[in-house]
Amino acid sequence: MTLPPARPPHVAILDDEPEIRRMLSDALVEAGFRTTCFSRATEFEAALKRTAPDVCLVDLGLPDRDGLALVHRLALESGAAIIIISGRAQVQDRVTGLELGADDYIIKPFDPAEVVARIRARLRKGRPETDRSPRTARFAGWTAEFDRYVLVAEDGTEVPFSHAEGEVLRLFLDAPKRLISRAQMQESLGGAAGDSFDRAMDVRISRLRTKLGEDPKNPRLIKTIYGAGYIFLGDVIWD
Repeated sequence: MTLPPARPPHVAILDDEPEIRRMLSDALVEAGFRTTCFSRATEFEAALKRTAPDVCLVDLGLPDRDGLALVHRLALESGAAIIIISGRAQVQDRVTGLELGADDYIIKPFDPAEVVARIRARLRKGRPETDRSPRTARFAGWTAEFDRYVLVAEDGTEVPFSHAEGEVLRLFLDAPKRLISRAQMQESLGGAAGDSFDRAMDVRISRLRTKLGEDPKNPRLIKTIYGAGYIFLGDVIWD
């Protein structure tokens, strides 16, 4: 039996500048992606209720919505990789975008070829679950369901986590009781090494600890080894 060809990855582009939408769409289609373009956040969000893209390219300077608020909502509710495209070049802007759940941040003006390369890298590194890899892990009374992006407590309470937080959690659960250095995290998750990456990791780990009910002063699962990295101390069973 001949299997049908795999569908190309779908990229949703949200930017109010038609030239940028056209430039990005042309480059992505030429590289083998499917694209859908939007100029307003309202139409973009309405479309997400009908279809789930693999990647969302989101401009921060939107006419009808705060871009950072939209990124944060996408990080909590969508399984798509989120890449900010923005003219805001300050380090604090990049840090804030990553802290709110974006997977990458590309500053305008940019070469479309770089965007294509960053998307391909994100799809390789940023989706740890594949069709053959386990998607559910049990540890310390919790169940992490990576296909739904939720943590399920013993009493059935569900706590959602973002795509970016899921990357970090999966990294820990794949290597329990082993030291994971900052350099290893940067290599595994992608992104440029430096203060903004380190701060983004600190925020994601802090949020994971909160969602797992950890004592921030004495966490029992995700331990910080100062000057070295982190260790996840729980026993993990993958289903």
